[in-house]
Amino acid sequence: MNTLMRQRFAEVLLLVAIFALIPSRSWAQESSEAGRKVLIKTAPEYPTLGRTMHIQGVVKVEAVIAPNGSVKSVQVKGGHPILVQAAVNAVGHWKFEPAAHETKELIEIKFVPE
Repeated sequence: MNTLMRQRFAEVLLLVAIFALIPSRSWAQESSEAGRKVLIKTAPEYPTLGRTMHIQGVVKVEAVIAPNGSVKSVQVKGGHPILVQAAVNAVGHWKFEPAAHETKELIEIKFVPE
């Protein structure tokens, strides 16, 4: 095996090891485990790098929802680093039904490359 092939092989092994350590599971659908209904859902934009590398997984976020239904903040709870920002951006544009007080919603966004 020549030096270039060894280097490429080492790079691939390193990438595999890194992705094996990152918790990822499977954008086909989203779910909100709490009771507040989502009125408007913005679909996440699949990251180009994620699509190119065929990365799939679930990104878990916790959104703080204002009484008027707008998203005040989004905190990442888990997911593949390449997919996280797309999920945060999408959930930040969601609109929930109004409620008497502020709530927190646990949301899972599933990314599956086409």
